[in-house]
Amino acid sequence: MSYDPNNIFARILRGEIPANKVYENAHALAFHDISPQAPVHVLVIPKGAYVQMDEFTAKASAAELAGFLGAVGEVARQTGVDKTGYRLIVNNGENGRQDVPHLHMHVMGGAPLGRMLPRS
Repeated sequence: MSYDPNNIFARILRGEIPANKVYENAHALAFHDISPQAPVHVLVIPKGAYVQMDEFTAKASAAELAGFLGAVGEVARQTGVDKTGYRLIVNNGENGRQDVPHLHMHVMGGAPLGRMLPRS
């Protein structure tokens, strides 16, 4: 899967599509998912043009890595799921059911999520 500069997350980063922002730093943006699957469902995306986690960890600078992971932690604290538990999900590639060709991490919590996600 190659990076599409017109994917929905790139358009959100450029301000072309509105998003309900939770947190932003120099390297990441976090916003509420438009179709939440849990009481808390926030997406965290890097501001760089990365498609998958393996690419991001191989090519991103130390500042980008720290900014992205720091944003994930900040989202957990701001939404309160750091107190009760939460799940982090990154879908990579076709078999991982990645729909948008821009790396994104789901921060989900606010209720018991079960031991595993349902298989579909």
